[in-house]
Amino acid sequence: MASSTWKGHLSFGLVSIPIRLYPAARSARIEFHQLHRPCRTRLRRPLFCPTCNRLVEQSEVVKGYEYEKGQYLLVEEQEIRKLLPDRGGTMEIGEFVPLTDIDPLYYDASYFAVPEKPGQKAYSLLVRTMEETGKVALATVVMHQREYVVAIRPHDHGLTLHTLYFADEVREIPEYGRAGVEVKPEEVKLAKELVENLSTHFKAEKYHDEYKAKLKQLLKARAKGKKVPAVTERKLAPVIDMMDALKKSLSGREAARSQRSTRRIHQTPRARRRAS
Repeated sequence: MASSTWKGHLSFGLVSIPIRLYPAARSARIEFHQLHRPCRTRLRRPLFCPTCNRLVEQSEVVKGYEYEKGQYLLVEEQEIRKLLPDRGGTMEIGEFVPLTDIDPLYYDASYFAVPEKPGQKAYSLLVRTMEETGKVALATVVMHQREYVVAIRPHDHGLTLHTLYFADEVREIPEYGRAGVEVKPEEVKLAKELVENLSTHFKAEKYHDEYKAKLKQLLKARAKGKKVPAVTERKLAPVIDMMDALKKSLSGREAARSQRSTRRIHQTPRARRRAS
């Protein structure tokens, strides 16, 4: 079984549920290592002090906060540990809020919360209650030597936990939301029609990391001494006439939809079932 990230109790009111957290999503990137070009040996990064001009031992390393350029405040590890709140392995729910209250901008990492055997009944009760009320629980927890605010929501008859960014961690961009360009009602009408034509339901399996797939293809070909043909970059021209661009987009979508409908009519019943 996969190793858990956190083990403790989820509590609300007088109810305490023993749970374990498992990562629900994790990026799967292709990693590169630094090699020495002449001999193709993997390089390591030593702990090197340019002032003393020598390698240093791990025991000589200390944390430092740069408060001015080149000026540091030394902080011992024990001092940092003492600042962490002692919650005794408990994730305390403080309130329940509507899911729509939380802007997706604040979501960070996701985890599956799996109940230990003694807590399965209370866990199921909490899942059912949250499903029927449409509420999300907000709690605090200490993991990896850091305090987090987490949102707990029902998902597929279980509880999914999302760590949240704090308000001061979300950046403010002065130019954001201040385009100030007026749009015409007829442009909005056509844009809505285009949105309607493109509207569907979200299916995660439809989306793939094309860059990673191409990178794997490149590495596979390179291992066999082959070359991968370069991909032609699609160049987009700037929109000069908004109305004309919207009309062309709509006509293109309608033509594509008409072609799909024509092909579907001529398909056999079995082929139509496969396509759907």
